[in-house]
Amino acid sequence: MMSSYRYSNRNSNRNLVNKNQIFDIKDNSLTNFDEKRFQDLNDQELNSLEYEFAVIYDKRTYIQYYWSLLKKKQLILFTFIPTNDYNIITIKIALFLLSFSLYFTINGFFFSDSTMHKIYEDRGKFNLLYQIPQIIYSCIISIIINMILKKLALSENNILAIKNEDNHDKFVSKSKKIESCIMIKFILFFILGLIFMSFFFYFISCFCAVYVNTQKILIVNTFMSFLISMIYPFFISLFPGFFRIHALRANNIEKKCIYKTGNIIAII
Repeated sequence: MMSSYRYSNRNSNRNLVNKNQIFDIKDNSLTNFDEKRFQDLNDQELNSLEYEFAVIYDKRTYIQYYWSLLKKKQLILFTFIPTNDYNIITIKIALFLLSFSLYFTINGFFFSDSTMHKIYEDRGKFNLLYQIPQIIYSCIISIIINMILKKLALSENNILAIKNEDNHDKFVSKSKKIESCIMIKFILFFILGLIFMSFFFYFISCFCAVYVNTQKILIVNTFMSFLISMIYPFFISLFPGFFRIHALRANNIEKKCIYKTGNIIAII
């Protein structure tokens, strides 16, 4: 039996367990667990740990946690920075190209008759104040669509679902189902991607052919909305770490709600 527990700092929190046991906070009992499951965890696995395990195994600093969120949320970093996730690089690049084309097309949709009239009044000059709402709206819509495409294209969550399965028979059964699921997701992604890219190419070609003098404004709007979507993760990713790191370094174990709050914010 364990005689006492101290929560004075993060190191003492890690001492709550011996090699094959962890303290169950809910009912003050000891539960056996397989420590091998917590070896060589990648960023996604560490970020999704339950609080009781994160206290022990997540030894990252605030900067390291912040960087792990950036690599997941910022599209350029997610696509081109090498990481130890379980997503296919080819899919990442295809998603990046599809996302950039999406920004072009969504911005084109916002060029209405009133917008064209305003451009005519301004003699083709770029009016930032008038274009800002259009840029922001197109950015928000593109981000939401990209989130849906990511769910369809990425395989990491599917693979993590079977990674720690100990039972051989269950592992084989689940792996076959997940393999089929991933294959269906990839096929749907490439079919939808081909359809979307064909439509994007047709729409942008027609737009630029008809509105020759509006091409520059469309390009500027697209790059500005794309730039906003590339920059905002650097700011939004600052906040989850304040909750998570504070909870993991707390002097008592009652910081679980703060930890969960940080996880919820990290989803945004």
